Amino acid sequence: MSRGFVKEDDLEHAGTDVPERPVSAHPNYVTANGYAQLQQQAAVLEREISSLSTNKEDAGTQQKLAVLNRDLRYISARLESALVTKPDAASQLVLFGAQVTVEDENGDSHTYEIVGEDEADIKANKVSWTSPLAKALIGHRIGENVVWTRPAGNTTLEIIAIHYQ
Repeated sequence: MSRGFVKEDDLEHAGTDVPERPVSAHPNYVTANGYAQLQQQAAVLEREISSLSTNKEDAGTQQKLAVLNRDLRYISARLESALVTKPDAASQLVLFGAQVTVEDENGDSHTYEIVGEDEADIKANKVSWTSPLAKALIGHRIGENVVWTRPAGNTTLEIIAIHYQ
């Protein structure tokens, strides 16, 4: 490309314009643990930004700072909008924050915790309250069967146990 079509300012800021992380339109329900995780993430990001701020001339550092600042804006917005929710531990219904043990059609049992969107982690069996699985479970009791609608095909789950921490 000819240098005649490139503004010097564009070269200086190349790679520093990162798109914002999308913020969910759903209410930002979080567990107490989820809120603490968000606070910890914000602190880590602030430390990383502070440590990189000494070498702002390097293009690679500018890119890293742009990403870190974007992530900090996202985490700060999530902390600001957080609705920390603690369910009634005596509840007989599956609600936000519940650990639910279910048995599938093959007789296999699985335990899931219903959490906020930012703390969802399928590897840790934590599912977002907005997920199809959580939506199928919320509002039901032990012994009830629910249908989990999923792309691989619907499956029926029986609620075996409900625990709250």
